[in-house]
Amino acid sequence: MNNNYDIIHNIELLNKGLPTKFLDLGIKEELKRKLKKNSYLIYYPYPDSEKVIYYNKIEPKISLLEIITKEELEHRKILGSIFSLGVESSTFGDIVIYNNHYYFYVLEEMKDYFMNNIINIGKINVRLEERDLDLLKDYKREYDDIELIVSSERIDTIISKLIGINRTKIKKLISDKDILLNNNLLKETSKKLNKDDLFSIRKYGKYKYNGIIKNTKSGNIIVNIKKYK
Repeated sequence: MNNNYDIIHNIELLNKGLPTKFLDLGIKEELKRKLKKNSYLIYYPYPDSEKVIYYNKIEPKISLLEIITKEELEHRKILGSIFSLGVESSTFGDIVIYNNHYYFYVLEEMKDYFMNNIINIGKINVRLEERDLDLLKDYKREYDDIELIVSSERIDTIISKLIGINRTKIKKLISDKDILLNNNLLKETSKKLNKDDLFSIRKYGKYKYNGIIKNTKSGNIIVNIKKYK
């Protein structure tokens, strides 16, 4: 689906008194701008969940699934296995890695489909089990705060300073599909980051861009990055 279709579809759902699907960051903000203030509520599966659901009359019905395995899994591999099913991003919520357990939220109507079709993550055999939604109701993400002095908010500039590589190597990471921005493959080095953008770099981790703290006298900027623990 493209963004315009998603926006129109979710507005239609709200007009019918139905909840939206799971909203990615970009769709969430764009939809927010098009809706009247106080015309909807926001459903958070846990306090600071990234993907949320808008509703006004009927609360959304979702399920929490745990990926059962004795092996260590990567967020990126879990996400890739979910997308390999050909499902839309709006059918599932956040992936949560907590205390060496792996969870993700799904629309209740999609629960059986995911449980029947996710049998491996990469080369690792897994199975899914449903868990009570209250299991993660108080879960809060933990971050390391990082401050960087950079010349701009371009993603290549920030990543270069963040992990200590040059822009040529960043282009290689992009061509190797090793960088995700808001759950989509990054395709351009000149992309400017916006506050609350999420990006992940294979083998380096997942980050949340928290925006500019202040300008320096030399014309640079100091930005805050939150690295997921």
